Amino acid sequence: MANSSSRVSLEAGEMPVFKTPFNGYAVRFSPFYENRLLVATAQNFGILGNGRLHIIDLNPAGGISELCSFDTADGIYDCAWSESHDSVAVAAVADGSLKLWDAALPPSSNPIRSFHEHAREVHAVDWNPVRRDSFLSASWDDSLKLWTLDRPASIRTFREHSYCVYSAAWSPRHADVFASASGDCTTRVWDVRDPGSSLVIPAHDHEILSCDWNKYDDCFLATASVDKTVRVWDVRASRAPVATLAGHGYAVRRIRFSPHRESLLMSCSYDMTVCVWDYRTEDALLARYDHHTEFAVGVDMSVLVEGLLASTGWDELVYVWQHGTDPRAIS
Repeated sequence: MANSSSRVSLEAGEMPVFKTPFNGYAVRFSPFYENRLLVATAQNFGILGNGRLHIIDLNPAGGISELCSFDTADGIYDCAWSESHDSVAVAAVADGSLKLWDAALPPSSNPIRSFHEHAREVHAVDWNPVRRDSFLSASWDDSLKLWTLDRPASIRTFREHSYCVYSAAWSPRHADVFASASGDCTTRVWDVRDPGSSLVIPAHDHEILSCDWNKYDDCFLATASVDKTVRVWDVRASRAPVATLAGHGYAVRRIRFSPHRESLLMSCSYDMTVCVWDYRTEDALLARYDHHTEFAVGVDMSVLVEGLLASTGWDELVYVWQHGTDPRAIS
């Protein structure tokens, strides 16, 4: 259930910004609280140094306050909220580990779990929104792993990609289905009950950095690539994309489908911009936001508040704003 005690109502002129001590890597809205977000950061652009996971709250009167933060010895490249416990989050860490934190417990009790099986950096993590008891990790060791909170080791490892796996995304409808995106220029669809992938899409001619499922039609999957484009695929007929969205000037780092509008998706890029698209219209680019001054690498759309967007980047800033307004318009 959403916490409606601090109803999020952001008008133009009240767009909050949060300054992180390290470079931003990922941002996620809470599935439980309208005003809460999770932010993954890494020192020195993620090359060498510490990491910090921030839990931040949008204040009803404006601005953002930090609820708590958790430090790691290595950078954090991605993060995800638990879908079953409102205070629990998982971090993908550059030392190859996954760490779980509980904001309801004191610092001495955290992290509540630390899994270390990947041989290289963990680049992405995604929590199962259907089953809610498991999560996926994607690593530069070319593999993906399936985990649950109550087991000390991974349940299964998925090895087919021939290069770094940059992204993993659970199907919003099917509890056992997920997609992966890799530097081997393919995206793959998997069922956790099967040892191998069920579909391989040679989606781009360059590395694929992100993938996400349409939240209303589970046959549609989007991919984002170093080739500067976002492509949308129908997994039932994947020989050619349903749509190719061109408009970014450099690699597209992350994409997110809207939880509220079927054909709406959001992207961010090394060109420092965030774009919102409607892939079913001829003029697909609906908005371009250029508020970041370094690589824009993390975006999310609130599942609880329609049109509420968030982004983070290497400029050490987290922006939260209503679609159609200026992210920099701070009162």
